[in-house]
Amino acid sequence: MPVLVFSTAGLPAARRVEGWESHNAAALIGLDVRADGPLEATEVNVQLPEVRLARVRGSAHAVERTAGVIGRSPADSVAIYLTLRGDASFTSADGSRELHPGDALACPTDRPFARRFARGLEELVVTVPCAALRARAGISLAGKPTITSFRADRGTGASAQGAPALTRPYARALARLTGRATGAARTPPPDEGTVLDLVAVLTAGRDAAPATAHRAAARCYIEEHLARPDLGAERIAAAIGLSERQLSRVFAADGTSVPRHVLARRLHLAYSMLAAKPAATSGAAGETVAEVAARCGFTSAAYFSHAFRKHFGVRASDVAGLFRDGGSL
Repeated sequence: MPVLVFSTAGLPAARRVEGWESHNAAALIGLDVRADGPLEATEVNVQLPEVRLARVRGSAHAVERTAGVIGRSPADSVAIYLTLRGDASFTSADGSRELHPGDALACPTDRPFARRFARGLEELVVTVPCAALRARAGISLAGKPTITSFRADRGTGASAQGAPALTRPYARALARLTGRATGAARTPPPDEGTVLDLVAVLTAGRDAAPATAHRAAARCYIEEHLARPDLGAERIAAAIGLSERQLSRVFAADGTSVPRHVLARRLHLAYSMLAAKPAATSGAAGETVAEVAARCGFTSAAYFSHAFRKHFGVRASDVAGLFRDGGSL
């Protein structure tokens, strides 16, 4: 999983804004940036084939996506901003809104907007091309920004009260997925289809196809329960309120099946655990391949080894040995 970390800390104070603008134009979307003092900002970027994920931390500053910026750097995408720390203001042609920790903002990137972080920020960001959403979920995107909450308690603020209850679980799932992908621990690459489904539901709301919502819910449940040996269609269907037949149809329409998808995600989880350096992981150091397999939900070490080699073209033991010796694949 390609991960890029950028920080303004190593730049001269006079060049930090320019450096931040340049990085964001390449990694997410183009923005005009303003800061009253030396900008202190760090961004962790994860790049999938179409989706971009980021964790952003920064001191007080403001950003603006003007008509001029859009003309120079068109994106034709949707951005989801998930606030973790600090309050932010968001202004567009539809008015001004205040965002607080636990709020998720979805907005089109090619309509002008401005954001201000008076006391700094930490947030998660997801950008998805509109073409990818149309191809994946067949949705027509609304132009207006929407705000929902990903707080577990549903929040008490004005933005949370106005949020459609339908989208809250999907916002929480997107925050968990993005948070893990951009966190300090080594994790398997996020499943891009799952991210696209979550963003489709957040942007389309009640207009999202039921199959898209069901697929997103099922895949998110799978991500959270990969270690369970009994994770199968029956348990997944019951957890999201579908019959097993309906669940199978949802996955078949996506060109796969529940067992194949679960197996692929378990194998990617195992790979990330085997490839993690002992000093950077709390659990995988010193574990055998069989122990890693068990932690990923496999009940047979022999089956795991066969499936791993078939999927990745390399033995699990070789991955473990190579990365623990400081190598790379």
